[in-house]
Amino acid sequence: MDQNVLLQMKDITKTFPGVKALDHVSLTVKAGTVHALMGENGAGKSTLMKCLFGIYAKDGGQIFLDGKEINFKNSKEALENGVAMVHQELNQALKRSVMDNLWLGRYPKVGGLMVNERKMYKDTVKVFDELGIKVDPHRIMSTMPVSQRQMVEIAKAVSYNSKVIVFDEPTSSLTEEEVEHLFKIINMLRDRGVGIIYISHKMAEIKRISDEITIMRDGTWVATRPAAELEMQDIIRLMVGRELTNQFPPKTNKPGETYLEVKNLTAQYSLLKDVSFKARRGEILGLAGLDGSGRTETLENIFGVATRKSGTITLGGKPCKNRNARESIKNGFALLTEERRATGIFGVLSIRENTVISSLKKHLRLGLYLSNASMKKDTQWSIDAMRTKTPTQETKIRSLSGGNQQKVILGRWLLTEPEVLLLDEPTRGIDVGAKYEIYQLIIDLANKGKTVLMVSSEMPELLGVCDRILVMSGGRLAGEVDARNTTQEEIMTLAAKYV
Repeated sequence: MDQNVLLQMKDITKTFPGVKALDHVSLTVKAGTVHALMGENGAGKSTLMKCLFGIYAKDGGQIFLDGKEINFKNSKEALENGVAMVHQELNQALKRSVMDNLWLGRYPKVGGLMVNERKMYKDTVKVFDELGIKVDPHRIMSTMPVSQRQMVEIAKAVSYNSKVIVFDEPTSSLTEEEVEHLFKIINMLRDRGVGIIYISHKMAEIKRISDEITIMRDGTWVATRPAAELEMQDIIRLMVGRELTNQFPPKTNKPGETYLEVKNLTAQYSLLKDVSFKARRGEILGLAGLDGSGRTETLENIFGVATRKSGTITLGGKPCKNRNARESIKNGFALLTEERRATGIFGVLSIRENTVISSLKKHLRLGLYLSNASMKKDTQWSIDAMRTKTPTQETKIRSLSGGNQQKVILGRWLLTEPEVLLLDEPTRGIDVGAKYEIYQLIIDLANKGKTVLMVSSEMPELLGVCDRILVMSGGRLAGEVDARNTTQEEIMTLAAKYV
């Protein structure tokens, strides 16, 4: 074996009921390099990494670390032997402090019994200083935005002094500034000889940070090449098995009369203050802004899942109170949340149960029982319309890839036949092929006269899909731009207006 080779995975296979998730997949990672792992949702990237990390037991194949064969039985064993993973879906103790989360399961002790709080604080500060992370170690996790929690998770992985670190969609909830910070950390780790496995759907990132790229499709290995040899179109073709010439579908929707009007919206428990705007039928209205600017809070206050201090909502000229989610759904609103794991999916339930849960009244017969045939029919419609990759309707949603989970949630809301769709980061963690499908779906909905409000941290996405873009800054509306005539620079200038 090449002395520079740090990790080698050979002919890895993994089967779940009804689906072969990995079919003889191989991966070689060299010390001091960033190896990107790419593929559509459901290609098997996360499954392969979970086999390495001990979350899944592989069915076949071998894994070598530093030339020695390994077979971790759990993540604790992996971490103790120099393999760390920053997961796409954060799984943190939200009621505990930052430093508790950093040292969970390995607290420094006094006399082998008491937790040494002073040492834990000192060690946390040392790790944060080394990585340039500015977070109070005593702060409770639930009080921080997702992006800061993600940085804590990255610091935790680095704190194990790992030989191999897997980053699974690490930038999906980070701001541009934080992405730059992450890349500095990755370059520092690369210089130390750490092997980095980097999973992302963001092409520009992959080209910028990677040394080598491995592409997977439908659970199989497709290609491994030096990053410098692959152009974006080559990567897309290898990923999806076909040419994808346009990133965005043509904008065929034609906005009509004003339908939704929000006046002086102010939140009770967040910085959102005095937000007013109008949205038309058949319009896709984007919400841009930096992390913590109030984009998510705007959608949550409209939908009634956050407490409104003041302000009014008018729909079709009629006042609309939207005091809670139930009332909002009744009034024709739907909210796709930013964090699908925490507030989107019911992990222990099946695809079918997750799909029909918001539209159960449609399937009620004689007011006594739910029609299984009716629920099956609607679920199949959702699977077909979203092109969701799943073995059966009975499959537990937690066993699907993140992108396919997102498609199930989107299908769930479409079955409620909403008039206003509130979409918070609808393509977060979704591959380029599936993104196009979701963009097309959003445009199709606008063509049917639906009003769509869409929050996104990806500027090209807002410019490519939306008609107008509202720019939030410091909890206020900083400005409004026409998506056809604006630039990323103009949006960023407005986003910094009240910061």
